[in-house]
Amino acid sequence: MSVKGWISVAAVAAGLGGGQPVLAQDAPVVALSNSFYGNTWRQQMVTAFEEAAEAAKAQGLIGDYIVMNGDGSVVQQQAHLAELILRGVDIITINSASETALNGVIEEACGAGITVISFDSIASAPCNYQLNFDFTGYKQAQARAALDLIGGEGNAIVVRGVAGSAPDAAMYAAQMDVLKEYPGVTVAAEVYGQATAAVAQSAIANVLPSLPQVDVVLAQGGSDDMGIVQAFLQYGGSYTEKMPVIEGGGGTDFVKWWAEENARSGYQTISMNTTPGIGGAALWLAVSMLQGAEPPREMIMPVATVNADNLAGYADLPAGMIISPSYSLEWVQDNLLQ
Repeated sequence: MSVKGWISVAAVAAGLGGGQPVLAQDAPVVALSNSFYGNTWRQQMVTAFEEAAEAAKAQGLIGDYIVMNGDGSVVQQQAHLAELILRGVDIITINSASETALNGVIEEACGAGITVISFDSIASAPCNYQLNFDFTGYKQAQARAALDLIGGEGNAIVVRGVAGSAPDAAMYAAQMDVLKEYPGVTVAAEVYGQATAAVAQSAIANVLPSLPQVDVVLAQGGSDDMGIVQAFLQYGGSYTEKMPVIEGGGGTDFVKWWAEENARSGYQTISMNTTPGIGGAALWLAVSMLQGAEPPREMIMPVATVNADNLAGYADLPAGMIISPSYSLEWVQDNLLQ
């Protein structure tokens, strides 16, 4: 597929196949280069960006915006970034396929006078601004909570996220560090779930027949949590009555299942997740910079936590979503620029 085949230019070009859109020279344009669109989290993130961009455009704060979604490969995202440089956009926000492999083209963008903000899956190019989550801190806290729920003894499955991404590397390292504190826990299997329900379900289903009884699953979120649940329910046996402690990743389907299982059997776990609303925060950060703000090079976003204390408050959320607030220009100014 050509690069154009992966481009969604909202409110800019009605017929992209007929040529490049004509953008007003004095109207700032903000672009999103999203490396991967294949899970609920990323799709919700793109929607948050687009909704914020529409609001910013309606207020006259930007002229237009461009969204380019990739297939998860570095090569395709490099091509997308090269095209955005040629278009002369003002700011590129990027959810990166690699922490390092895109640094060269990012430096080219900066050299062309384009501001670059990487977020969620960040890039390490010195010239770019980073809007990140504390993946290490929150994953350590979640892993300890999950392992404490099994009394620090038993067999674990570790479900990794999007292969090659910075969040996967950071969260996996955090989980491995915590597991060193629990010598009574044995890692029975590691699989890649791609932060996607269907992939996680298939990966777990493939290894379960060869494993001893699983007591806990350390996961990464995105939408993998409900896929993991479905794999155990499908396998059946002793898991029908006693499910492992499965780390939740903020999926509303998972939280609904958890609330029902809690009412039935007293089941407990903990859900912590990065918030896909960061897509909107990235857009408003770009707007702030267009207005002259000088943010720090590294900024940290909050995560969402569901536990026994607040579970009931999340049980009625719409299905098929990731728990996330929306972020506004005012929130960015008060929380990221101070």
